[in-house]
Amino acid sequence: MKRILIGLIVVAAVAVGGWFGFNLYAKHRVTAEIEAAFEQIRVQGGKASHGKVAFDLPTRTLTIEDVVVEPSQPSQLPARIAGVKAIGVRQIDDVTFSADAIEVSGIEFAIDSSVGSSQVKTAYKIPQATIRDYAGAIRAQRLPASNAITELYRFGLEQFSGVTASSIEVPTITVTVNGKPGTANPGGGDFAYSGLVMKNLRRGKVEATKADLFTSTFKLPQPRKSDKVTVEMSNFVMNDFDAGGMLATLDPEKANDGSYHQIYRQISSGPYIVILDGVRLQIDGFAIDDIAVQPSKFRLAEIFAALPRDQSAPPTPAQSRELLEKLAGVYEGLRIGKAEIGKMSVGTPQGTATVNAIRYRDGEFAVEGVDTPSPQGQFKMERFALKSFSTANLMRWAAGLTHPGQPPSPDQMLGLFGVLAGAEIKGVTAPFKTTKKLVMIDTLSLDWGQLVGSIPSKVHVVAQFVTPADPSDPKQIPLIASGIDKLAIDLDLGAAWTEQSNSFALTPATLDIGGIARAQLRIALGNVPREVFSADPAQLMGQAARIEAGTLEFSLRDSGVVDLVAAQFARMQNVSRDTARQALVESIKAKREQVASVNPDANAAVDAIARFVETPGQTLSIKLSPRAKAPLMQLMQLLQTDPQSALAQFRIEASTGL
Repeated sequence: MKRILIGLIVVAAVAVGGWFGFNLYAKHRVTAEIEAAFEQIRVQGGKASHGKVAFDLPTRTLTIEDVVVEPSQPSQLPARIAGVKAIGVRQIDDVTFSADAIEVSGIEFAIDSSVGSSQVKTAYKIPQATIRDYAGAIRAQRLPASNAITELYRFGLEQFSGVTASSIEVPTITVTVNGKPGTANPGGGDFAYSGLVMKNLRRGKVEATKADLFTSTFKLPQPRKSDKVTVEMSNFVMNDFDAGGMLATLDPEKANDGSYHQIYRQISSGPYIVILDGVRLQIDGFAIDDIAVQPSKFRLAEIFAALPRDQSAPPTPAQSRELLEKLAGVYEGLRIGKAEIGKMSVGTPQGTATVNAIRYRDGEFAVEGVDTPSPQGQFKMERFALKSFSTANLMRWAAGLTHPGQPPSPDQMLGLFGVLAGAEIKGVTAPFKTTKKLVMIDTLSLDWGQLVGSIPSKVHVVAQFVTPADPSDPKQIPLIASGIDKLAIDLDLGAAWTEQSNSFALTPATLDIGGIARAQLRIALGNVPREVFSADPAQLMGQAARIEAGTLEFSLRDSGVVDLVAAQFARMQNVSRDTARQALVESIKAKREQVASVNPDANAAVDAIARFVETPGQTLSIKLSPRAKAPLMQLMQLLQTDPQSALAQFRIEASTGL
């Protein structure tokens, strides 16, 4: 029994000795791996040190204290970490390890970067971070030699793409940004995140990133009433991030990649508050879907390279044009499926202004539900939209205007038609001047297309609105005297050029003045050459001489306009309305012989007009058809000198009916 007991003691002693020996061996190996990683920094001329290293074999827990990294260049991310605790550490292969959890405390690092001539230092402080189910490289890649922000961003994305984890939890992050004194834009700001969580990281892809609260306060470069802007945003969420898309835009070898790479499925937020100059802007939230980039055009490095090196002096026209052209390319290489900003409110001296939503989708930019006070009264608008809006085209158009001291040429101004394809306003209620009456706009719509150079060859205008009669306008006094206190206007006008037939048609133009009359006009022109669409006046006039007049059709529906004219004439002549109406009819008929002597067809027109005035509620229809080729420019000159001879070149058809 004694021998057995002694034997057990010996075995236990050997086991304990072996255990401690293996534990020391494991600790030595871990320390060696850490030293090897730090040696990479030292070889490049930097400094790297750490405090106590411990490794507990049963739980495979590694702890490292007081990590300090000082690269050879300050721009290469100097960092301090109070402590690292990795639980369940395993070496997967020669270059990869995993851990059930990694707890990091007291993280501080700074980035010195340059954007053009601006030198910016960004300092980060992260008190605590926890990474779960981690797998990644044992040794970090070599730091970039350049401190360009694009190179640092690329390096960070490449490191990130080598990591997998089920989650990263960071309770708080504080960021301080400062421009270096003596450089352009030396201002800065403070930013803070709280409740940051990233879920399911897989080789550069992140299923979801959420932050409970984001706040920032940053200085403005220009002097204002207040020199800072405060921003607060809650419930910030980014879904399905893919670093591969951004890496492609930073890779010189992908400069010809014309495909789109999605980088976010959606970015959204809850309430968003901005305070500037004591004015508080509050937004219920926003959402941006399907954000993708095209590497061949979304080249951030080229944008930064185009920035003037000396930002203390205004850029030259050539520099401005180059920068705007580069920005146009970036916007062209950015695709957004749709974007929406929720209800907004902002305080004004007259009260609180609100906007229900701002939306962007398929090239349409829309503002909806505007309700804002003004000195004259409340202004409301259901919708304002820009159609087929292109930010890239706007940048290119603006680039052509950068000629100081020179007014834009007509052709340059016409280039604005290439920025968008139309605009629309709906549901407007606004004060009419200083009265208590309202202007009400149902629809104002303008669309254009088929650009020939910079000039549209197709236009469509729709206007439906009601406006009070204006007693300060002498032309409207007869309306007011007749008891008409408002005008309801309904206009629909379409015009288009057809290249195959060289024809131009106004089909149809309709004007409905509610309660008074409805007019419709159709005009056709022939032999309209492509060259007439020119901003050069000499070319325009030269080519316009080739245009030929076509058919003109006009109709007028009486809904009270004849009575209005008769009443006004009766007041002027101090006679009854019936007498005034009959006098008008007789004056029209008196012109028959004079007109018929030049064009016999005019008899029918004169008689139709007389019947139209004599019998209320009728529709007058007149059609003019050229008897032969009629050059438009000659006709217009003839109308000024000899209207009857100009009329003689047309066949006239006229009729009236109910």
